[in-house]
Amino acid sequence: MKRILYILIALLVSANASAQIERAAKSVFTLTTFKKDGTILASTHGVYVGANGEAISSWTPFVGADSAIVIDARGNQTTVTALIGANELYNLCKFKVAGRTQPAPVASVASKKGEKVWILQYSVNKPQIDQRTVQSVEPFMSKYSYYIFSANVPGNTDGCPVVNARGEVIGLLQHSKSGDQVYAADANFINSMSVADGLVIASQVLRQSFIPIDFPAEHKQAAVMLALTAEQGDSAMYQKYIRSFITRFPTAVEGYSALANTQLGRGDFASVDAIMQSALAKADNKAEAHSAYARLVYQKVTNLPDSIYPSWTADKVLAEATAAYAIDKRPLYINQQAQAHFLKGNYTKAYDQFISLTKTDIRNGDLFYSAAQCKSHLKAPATEILALLDSAIVASPHPLNFVGAPYVLARGTQYYNMKDFRKAVTDFNEYDSLMQGRPISSDFYYVRHKAELEIHQYQQAINDIDRAIILQRDSPTLWAEKAALHVRFNQADKALRSATICTKLAPEYADGYILLGIANMLSKNKAEGTKAFLKAKELGDPRADEYMKKYK
Repeated sequence: MKRILYILIALLVSANASAQIERAAKSVFTLTTFKKDGTILASTHGVYVGANGEAISSWTPFVGADSAIVIDARGNQTTVTALIGANELYNLCKFKVAGRTQPAPVASVASKKGEKVWILQYSVNKPQIDQRTVQSVEPFMSKYSYYIFSANVPGNTDGCPVVNARGEVIGLLQHSKSGDQVYAADANFINSMSVADGLVIASQVLRQSFIPIDFPAEHKQAAVMLALTAEQGDSAMYQKYIRSFITRFPTAVEGYSALANTQLGRGDFASVDAIMQSALAKADNKAEAHSAYARLVYQKVTNLPDSIYPSWTADKVLAEATAAYAIDKRPLYINQQAQAHFLKGNYTKAYDQFISLTKTDIRNGDLFYSAAQCKSHLKAPATEILALLDSAIVASPHPLNFVGAPYVLARGTQYYNMKDFRKAVTDFNEYDSLMQGRPISSDFYYVRHKAELEIHQYQQAINDIDRAIILQRDSPTLWAEKAALHVRFNQADKALRSATICTKLAPEYADGYILLGIANMLSKNKAEGTKAFLKAKELGDPRADEYMKKYK
């Protein structure tokens, strides 16, 4: 009787194990990845390990992939939405698909040498289950197991899960490149991967694929990741991240603001408006939504003033900023109101608001700089403007760096306008140093060369006009300035070369021919000099006759 009972228990245990293994087989899928042109890149297998679309598979098929799909054991096709983690050494990847999924459990206890395990091959109909024995187990990273099996398994089983008698996944099957070994790295290793913070966007491994990386669960970290994604320089990839963020965080403003910014860059103001109306309707933080809307309209009004969109004016900026402040009394929203008043020409009101903000926790150099601009428009004494620019520099991070550089440049320009050229050059030189290799405009070097001439720093002036030309080689005005400098210092050959280039760039520019004539005269080329003066006269320059008399 006991023998029969033992047999019945064994049969029941065996049947239960079989049922669990077959249940796990329903979580197996095929994975197909695609290139950007839509052609197939690679295919493999994998298994769902979470109810919310979490899955594990091989990593190699994802390298260079623009998109991917999975087809489960029921024949249902689903899109891969995001990558969660990957390891090149063990060729494993964790990712997510759209929708709910039926997961197989991942084993919490490692299998041992000699233990029976089962390879679950993909099948839409009856599960294909292949029993094997673990030949050996090697530990790695102190807490994971590396399983080795006999090599006599079908070649199309890469990525298929290996399960224990409880139907728990112990690893994903892989073949060695030589084909003489079959192994599986612990499924816990790849399943333990998660996206903890926004810095994951810098992962060199995951960025080998063009499928977006999953966002962290925490909203602030996800927002950081979205902001960092904008700096990657791949507009198509950025669009993927934006839409993924909106899907993941439908009540957060950042996604709508980012999407609207991309449309603003295309000049599609109607789309921007529609996106921000959606943000106002769905966002939890209505104040931030109004502020973001104000910021977008401000960008359009200031940067694209000639583009027509009647409802977007400085008044619209003010209305949205005021709406934001009515909900949440943040200084930032007063700053936006001040910017709107500045756009409207209400410089006194704007000045009062900017100055009031310098007494808050957002005190910074830009507030004093903006106040200085208001005073400039109000025709205030130069000393008042200069004092505000001094304050802008003092309020900047110290020691000074590129953050404070614009205010140093503004003060230098103010000194230049006041004809205090020595102080102007001092500030210009500091600005040049603070920029530390960052782009500087041709205009800056042109203005500094003018100031340097006033204080008799002639070689520095020549160096700066040369720098200006390097940045803007097709400017006839700069070549004319360079020619004039060389004429001034009796450097005939250099003057002749510069004036020649000027006339070639602008054949109708009379100044170029005047300078070409003088340079030729200095070089004792009287005939060519006269010819150049006659051309200048033909172009209507009254100085031509005077120069021909002078060099007669």
